Amino acid sequence: MEAFLVSLGAVAIAEIGDKTQLLALILAVRFRAPLSVIAGIFAATIANHALAAFAGTLVAAWLTPEILAWVLAVSFILMGLWALIPDDPPSEEETKAALRFGPFIATTVAFFFVEMGDKTQLATVALGARYEALVAVAFGTTLGMMVANVPVVLFGEALARRIPAKTMRLAAALVFIGLGIAGGVTALAYAS
Repeated sequence: MEAFLVSLGAVAIAEIGDKTQLLALILAVRFRAPLSVIAGIFAATIANHALAAFAGTLVAAWLTPEILAWVLAVSFILMGLWALIPDDPPSEEETKAALRFGPFIATTVAFFFVEMGDKTQLATVALGARYEALVAVAFGTTLGMMVANVPVVLFGEALARRIPAKTMRLAAALVFIGLGIAGGVTALAYAS
């Protein structure tokens, strides 16, 4: 349960102002088909984050517990610092090709590829390695993405103007840095 809840919270906070959230807004305004866009976000995220969580469990299996603890501590702190940097919206090229398909396929394809290498995907890899609980992490991070993106799809620009992105980036940074510090404490415990 801890893996699920930490994954949900970390990704829900980290997703605020992220480029995939901006993509959700673009697709919602473009298609005006909220259920199809939401279904596409879910399909893309569950596939992407299941692969990311699986990669994390593989990394955990290859490293000793002490090395893994240090790698995760540093990774979470770096993700926290990265969370402080505002994301640019996805480029025209990233969204143009998928738009010729219907809203579900366009959203699924665009979201899957835009999420590649994104901080929430890398967080999912790190959480998969930390907890070695593939299903709990994949569902937690996917639900976190849905918690952050469904309101954007449903309420669009009005909601985007009311959420203080700077505050949410700071909250995300604090969550990741807190996880990094906890990981550092664990790594020090292995060293002693």
